[in-house]
Amino acid sequence: MFIDNQQNTEYNIMSGEVDILENDVREKYPHILEILLLDHTTKKNIIWATDNYKHLGKDYDYNSQILPNLITGVNGEIIMPRASKNKLIQQSRVRDMAEVFTPSWICNAQNNLIDNAWFGYENVFNIEMTNSNGSNIWQTKADKIVFPKDKTWQDYIKETRLEITCGEAPYLASRYDTTTGVFIPVENRIGLLDRKMRIINENVETIEDWLEATELAFKNIYAYEWHGDSLLLAREALLFTFIENHVFKFDKEPTISSIKKIANIISWNAWQMDGLKGVVPNSCSEIIQEIPVLFEETKTIKTPCEGCIKNNIKKHNGIYCIIMDWVKNDEIKYINLLK
Repeated sequence: MFIDNQQNTEYNIMSGEVDILENDVREKYPHILEILLLDHTTKKNIIWATDNYKHLGKDYDYNSQILPNLITGVNGEIIMPRASKNKLIQQSRVRDMAEVFTPSWICNAQNNLIDNAWFGYENVFNIEMTNSNGSNIWQTKADKIVFPKDKTWQDYIKETRLEITCGEAPYLASRYDTTTGVFIPVENRIGLLDRKMRIINENVETIEDWLEATELAFKNIYAYEWHGDSLLLAREALLFTFIENHVFKFDKEPTISSIKKIANIISWNAWQMDGLKGVVPNSCSEIIQEIPVLFEETKTIKTPCEGCIKNNIKKHNGIYCIIMDWVKNDEIKYINLLK
């Protein structure tokens, strides 16, 4: 919940489009959905990595790829934000995968701690408050953000941020509260990417400079997620954060070429991964070997994944995830970044 600086009233109803429909994306932005479904590690599409959709057929099995035709057309409303999901599905994902979504006010409070340390003073972007009914809210500060003497706005957008097990990425892009479904207007958002975008909006005037700074901001936010549906929602939220900020700043949508460029960055920086293993979900396996023995017989030897047995992230036989090092413009394994 938040306070509107213009009306000084509390928003408690949906005031914008929360659910991004894949049919709309495919129709309005050609080829963008295909980019958002890419898995750069496997060179295929991201997988469902959940059994929530298997009743729809074999194409929706756990290890099946999420293909555009499976989530568009008559299937256009299959993937929904958590707030719109059936309560039983929500509960099963909490039980089976410890999937818990964080209210926006908590995301805001924790993101504020990061900025308090970086800026060296408190209440940089907003002021946290408690409503009369005990609910937590925030009030966005309208004044232009002031930077410390030894830091610039360019330094801020180049700061690298990672949201682990991101779900729908509420710590990065707060288009809506993932627990309630309440839409949050651009000027009141509190995600780490939202804050970078506010800084850019306040300090850049031309579209060319804005696009250059925005590309840099997107290259410096990362996120990973297990479930394919949540990952797609996260990627869509990041993309529409770009589109909505362009509209907010310039009163028009960006070109399709600009959208494609940002979508490609997002498809690299928000990736599908088992965060405990550093591999594509469910890609570790038991290796089966047939060893010849006497009298032309064979013996079957089953070797489990060493990394899974020893809980060693460096020893898995699954598919290790790759991400992009945008400074070197080169692919690297995520686990190579771990010390």
